[in-house]
Amino acid sequence: MTVTHSKAGAPSTSGPVVRLLRLVVTFDNARTLALIAVVWHYSFRWGRTIKADGVVGVLRRFRTTLLRQLFRIMMLIPSNRRRVEREMSMAVNDVAKSLMPPTTVATVREMPAHGHDLPWVTQQLENLMLLGGHGESDGRHVYLDGHVSGAVYHGGEALNRVMVETIERFLLTNPLHPEVFPGLRKMESEVVSMVLRMYHAPEGAAGTTTSGGTESIMMACLAMREWGRHERGITQPEIVVPVSAHVAFDKAGHYFGMTVRRIPVDKKTRKVRLDLVQRAINANTVLLVGSAPNFPDGIIDDMVSIGALAKRYGIGCHVDACLGSFLVPFLEPAGFLAEPFDFRVEGVTSISCDTHKYGFAPKGSSIVMYRTEKLRRFQYFVSADWVGGVYASPTLAGSRPGALIAGAWAVMMTMGYDGYLQSCREIVGAAQTIARRVREEIPELYVLGQPLVSVVAIGSAGKLNIYDVGDQMSRRGWHLNAISGDAPAFHIACTRLTVPVVDRFIADLKESVQHSHSRPSKAGTMATVYGLHTTTPVAPILLNEMAARFIDTMYKLAP
Repeated sequence: MTVTHSKAGAPSTSGPVVRLLRLVVTFDNARTLALIAVVWHYSFRWGRTIKADGVVGVLRRFRTTLLRQLFRIMMLIPSNRRRVEREMSMAVNDVAKSLMPPTTVATVREMPAHGHDLPWVTQQLENLMLLGGHGESDGRHVYLDGHVSGAVYHGGEALNRVMVETIERFLLTNPLHPEVFPGLRKMESEVVSMVLRMYHAPEGAAGTTTSGGTESIMMACLAMREWGRHERGITQPEIVVPVSAHVAFDKAGHYFGMTVRRIPVDKKTRKVRLDLVQRAINANTVLLVGSAPNFPDGIIDDMVSIGALAKRYGIGCHVDACLGSFLVPFLEPAGFLAEPFDFRVEGVTSISCDTHKYGFAPKGSSIVMYRTEKLRRFQYFVSADWVGGVYASPTLAGSRPGALIAGAWAVMMTMGYDGYLQSCREIVGAAQTIARRVREEIPELYVLGQPLVSVVAIGSAGKLNIYDVGDQMSRRGWHLNAISGDAPAFHIACTRLTVPVVDRFIADLKESVQHSHSRPSKAGTMATVYGLHTTTPVAPILLNEMAARFIDTMYKLAP
């Protein structure tokens, strides 16, 4: 190449390569390249969405987004905003009445200047324990009488005494300091080991305790996010979950910056549609999810097929067994129909199990398990350069209540395999009796899918408003869970407390159906809230606001 020189003798910068660069690297060309990069990025992004949701699904999402934007614009009009605010305030006031019932117990707004003696504190605790949500003289009877769906997993008074004694002994312990509390460390590792064996984990499997099912699920999602980042360089991780999977997966997506793709279930079987699961998988997918069983209608997803897909694409597969916990491992030994769900299923890489549900441990106790120790490490937080010293924690919390871990250990030691087997027989037996009697004795209703565990979801077989039936059950003292989506329903999650009141449940359900036939009323909470959810795309905006105000109300003091 010939180099020319300027008059001063310096090399000239007007060579052919430089001239070519000047022609190519122009402002217009740079702008064009930037535009191409943006189009390329969003084409891939929307391409993945269209592949997962289909054209119809994308158009439906666009319609919903458009209607919600129009609603927000309408709310800029003062008269509309005042009307919605008025209705919202009325609804929140109703909530406040149920959360803050009239009571003679004094409201404490600030710390007392001088501490009270033990008899005074004990009396206040007794008064607060007896406080009912609807003016009952003793609020405990609502759940001790077996009229609450799930929520209270009562193992019996004998187990309660075991927990109380254990919690008293380990009240001040903290697993953050295993060198100070070696006995607690031993119990925690043994609880994890027992649950791993219960779920047929292979050699080398590992797990940790958590504060509950939500944290267990979030840890599994976090682990796969970090796995995707370290092993595959994925910076925009995605999770593929059934619409019936627990909302904790959405919470994980919200906190950890993961896209959650919700997949419809089959209208008859209520299991996730595998063809749509496969369609949703792309280069950013790090985790597939199934439930054993799911919360809405108690159905176990086809984990064998989901696991096979995960193995085929080399990604994670999580089984949410938080609700199934200490029931699904005992279905087959108890003589009930069972479906594969645990680590014996190829492709399953993690499982969540709540010890505080049908394991009867103190509330705030769950386990997340992994097929390998390497996967578990992806959920850890470790900092070696903090000025306060080396800091390492296995889960979200730093300090944790050791008493709850000790309580879980003590309950499992007390119950044993035979105790949980008998518990499964009783609870699942009650659920199957309810399902059978609804099918045989109440033609106006139907049972969603073929539930195998403790949850029975009930829908309307005709024109009957199922949410009105739910409100009629509420007036008869039942606290049931409303289910929205493609099949409006409510469900009952059976517990030990449900077992002796199955006949009462069926009798009240028959009366509620007849009452809804003759004098339907949509004034109840279930019909109002969940009926709204099924009628308009903008309803989630209102319901989100109502839910936020509900949380606000939980922290308000009575006037």
